[in-house]
Amino acid sequence: MSALVTTPNLQSPDDFYEALIDTHQGLTDDQSHALNARLVLLLANHIGALPVLREALAAARASGEVQEKSA
Repeated sequence: MSALVTTPNLQSPDDFYEALIDTHQGLTDDQSHALNARLVLLLANHIGALPVLREALAAARASGEVQEKSA
């Protein structure tokens, strides 16, 4: 069984970030949110393992709650 990788793992994180930002260029907020939703579903399908996806969901939610409390 795979575990969620939470340590830096991108080969070129700056290049990925630039590509992500470029993908959103010219979109409305609604279009951008829809693109993010499609991207999440594509990546979830690629991962495939429900336990890993549940761990990712919990980690993403927890990190958002920490950010909200510190704001």
